[in-house]
Amino acid sequence: MIRTIQCDGTQEFAFLKELAKRSGETDRRVSQVVTEIIDTVRDGGDKAVKDYTMQFDGSLPQYYEVPAEVIQDALTEADQDLVNALLNAQENIADFHNRQKPQGFTDAQPNGVILGQRVRGLERVGLYVPGGTAAYPSSVLMNAIPAKIAGVKEIIMVTPPCKDGTPNKDILVAAAICGVDRVFLCGGAQAIAALAYGTETIPKVDKVVGPGNIYVATAKKLLYGVVDIDMIAGPSEILVMSDSTGDPKFIAADLMSQAEHDVLASAILITTDPSLPAKVEAEVKRQMAALSRKDIIEKSLINYGAILIARDRAEAVELANAIAPEHLEVHMENPLELIGALDNAGSVFLGSYASEPLGDYYAGPNHVLPTSGTARFFSPLGVNSFLKRSSYIYYTEQALRDAKDDIVLIAEREGLTAHANAIKVRFEGESE
Repeated sequence: MIRTIQCDGTQEFAFLKELAKRSGETDRRVSQVVTEIIDTVRDGGDKAVKDYTMQFDGSLPQYYEVPAEVIQDALTEADQDLVNALLNAQENIADFHNRQKPQGFTDAQPNGVILGQRVRGLERVGLYVPGGTAAYPSSVLMNAIPAKIAGVKEIIMVTPPCKDGTPNKDILVAAAICGVDRVFLCGGAQAIAALAYGTETIPKVDKVVGPGNIYVATAKKLLYGVVDIDMIAGPSEILVMSDSTGDPKFIAADLMSQAEHDVLASAILITTDPSLPAKVEAEVKRQMAALSRKDIIEKSLINYGAILIARDRAEAVELANAIAPEHLEVHMENPLELIGALDNAGSVFLGSYASEPLGDYYAGPNHVLPTSGTARFFSPLGVNSFLKRSSYIYYTEQALRDAKDDIVLIAEREGLTAHANAIKVRFEGESE
């Protein structure tokens, strides 16, 4: 089911090249459809959003904006075990993200110059949460908690209704726990456009975050610049590194935990133990038989899964950095020794008991991670994602007089004489 590749400097990189095709250019047909939706919502506002809801869902939801008392009732009436689990996860996530918040600074220099940086949260953020059957309250926690810590003043959540037109209760529970300010029942590209441009009812936001299908992802991509976004997310992926100390049962389970997301998901094992592939393959077949999404898992593993046999630990690390996976698990002896060597990964899970779902739901680090190799230059969602920074400058007359010759020289060398003049005019009539 899962192909096995002996690393020789050629075969493994041919596989990686093939893997990269999963996240190719956005489908042109999808882009055309989404562009039309965006333009219509920009011009038509709430009516356009509701018209698209009727077109795609067949009916309007119970509410357009979910009343605050309905959100609170969902929390009050929820299964207490779920509430307690979400509260425990919230505590861990908040503790981790509270450590990320940077401080502004002021640098008062002896010559009277004052330089500094002011850091504050965005005014308003839009959170897209998939709804209906694919409802993920964990997404609410991972997006809303760092936004609140950053000081975002208002969080507007959009989420598709269930098939009966009602809001998903688990999502409302998470929204109540995290202090989401307003919730609207609408989804798809039309919801992203409504957040980006604002409607008569849905406020215009400064940034849109949260996962969605290809239409949602395309809308975010096309609207970047009108509004900020978290990232362009591709299919989910996991890379497991293992030596002979890895447990095939654990490895198989963790590979499938990501393969179940999507037929385009990628699950890869890099091992230095030639005997491990057969053991993992056997465990995959055994465990998969009892899983509800086994058809998706099987297609994912056949098309985008692989076991790469590396010659040694160093080659395994080199391959991991080349792949730059969303999730990277290290089932190796002394895994903590590798922290400084694993440079390209969204989140690193160290040891056999740091299973990937631990990061998805509970441990504290964010589960919104760069995909498709973009961990080479993108970082996980965090408090910084919801902050803006402004610098400030104060100069005394004498301080500018001391600097003016350098500034004028640079400006004139660049041919920007008005720049130079703006400095020189302040000291006209002074002798050189």
